[in-house]
Amino acid sequence: MNLKLTLVGIALGALVVLGGASAAAANPYRDCDRRIERAENRLDKAIAHHGYYSWQADHARHDLRDARDECRYR
Repeated sequence: MNLKLTLVGIALGALVVLGGASAAAANPYRDCDRRIERAENRLDKAIAHHGYYSWQADHARHDLRDARDECRYR
């Protein structure tokens, strides 16, 4: 009985470890795309609320440029 429980425990543990490894891995391209999309949305909102030449829009442009540089988009 103990041997069966041990084998079942090992099998379940291996399943959790091996099955969860692929789900835990992050997709860097997806993260970059999301970050750039958020930065673009913040820029659009800053322009809409404060104007194209406002310091808020300039700050949002700077953040967008940083996001693109870090993700190697140019």
